[in-house]
Amino acid sequence: MNLNELVKNVEQWSIDKGLDQAESSKQYLKVAEEAGEVAAALARGDKVALKDGIGDEVVTLIILAQQNGLTLEECLDTAYSEIIGRKGKMINGVFVKESDLN
Repeated sequence: MNLNELVKNVEQWSIDKGLDQAESSKQYLKVAEEAGEVAAALARGDKVALKDGIGDEVVTLIILAQQNGLTLEECLDTAYSEIIGRKGKMINGVFVKESDLN
């Protein structure tokens, strides 16, 4: 399946489960929970758990966007529009945007 099909499937699954109408603050707790699982997988060097955790993180973000009348595509497009011309530098393996270098 391609990304668009997968997103639509997640959105439909969310509708089928009633998650699309649930409270966004509760959904954000799921986003944070999945971020913790990604961190744990990185800490353990567990690629299988990392793959699953990243996937779960994307699912929770798709649903969070859906609950707020947004799509993953428009959220990603907004973020990309902000970063495309961003300047900065790598410090200790982390990109620091120019405005945060002062």
